[in-house]
Amino acid sequence: MQRNRRQTIALAAAAACAWLAPQAQSWAQDEYPKQAVKFLVPFTAGSGTDVIARVLSEQLAKGFRQPVVVENKPGAGGTLGAALVAGASADGHTVLIHSAGHVANAALYPGLRYDTLKDFTPVTMLATLPNVLVTAPGKDFRSVQDLVQKAKAAPGKYAYGSAGRGSATHMNAEKFRAAVGLDALHVPFKGTPEALTEVAAGRVDWFFAPLVSALPLIKSGRLVALAVGTPRRSGALPDVPTTLEAGFAGSDYTFWVGMFVPARTPAEVVRRLHAETTRALASAAVRERLEPLGAELAPMPQEQFGTLVRSEAASIAALIKQVGLKGE
Repeated sequence: MQRNRRQTIALAAAAACAWLAPQAQSWAQDEYPKQAVKFLVPFTAGSGTDVIARVLSEQLAKGFRQPVVVENKPGAGGTLGAALVAGASADGHTVLIHSAGHVANAALYPGLRYDTLKDFTPVTMLATLPNVLVTAPGKDFRSVQDLVQKAKAAPGKYAYGSAGRGSATHMNAEKFRAAVGLDALHVPFKGTPEALTEVAAGRVDWFFAPLVSALPLIKSGRLVALAVGTPRRSGALPDVPTTLEAGFAGSDYTFWVGMFVPARTPAEVVRRLHAETTRALASAAVRERLEPLGAELAPMPQEQFGTLVRSEAASIAALIKQVGLKGE
């Protein structure tokens, strides 16, 4: 299943670029956008999702010839911000930039004010980000295997952080925990920067952090990278093994960031937004800023992204049931 998923993402990125060319000219005179476009990010500034949104917004504003502003509305695993977009005008001027955690929220928050699949139109995946398992140097975990051994020897003693209940960082940790059989305490934070601060201070034992956010702290020596959660190593940390290489089958997780608009947004607006976003992601300006941070830009056709979202909503719901997470 993971192999098929990786092939789907790679093929979709190529297909999206090929699809763009014949569409661009026909939209040259379109009125959309008529005003500033707002990217709503349901996590704190400095999170992996936020970094992607801010770099993209600068380039997309050039194509739109309108400002593209980023607004952060963190809380409740991204559900507070998502609810605002679900209720916004369906005209393409309010856009949700969310992570793979978006598909987990229905299973974790049964009282949601929106339907994850019915109230949003998926536009495109933007990028995949390695999550890196980080800890403080003072914890003295020599490797990911050492961490697992020590945590298994003391059930419930160790704590792992996340950027919020249901976030992609949380789901990565839960998939890892299920694969290796760990009993540890989950400590959710408002966002990635807050979790990184607590891990670096030694008050939380480890965290599957987005590499784009954690890399500066790893380079400065404030954090130690034990493994990456993705199926293959990251070019930004070539000497750090994957959790699969460490011997933990089924532990890999792909953290993606995607773009959504409210349901009933006109199809021509969605097509224009998709085309300009694909063009922006292909630009040297975006690649030069994001690829050194470990992000892999991965636009895909709208229909294919929608299929991926529906598929992952089902698979993550099954994971949540497997590990026994309770709804709130």
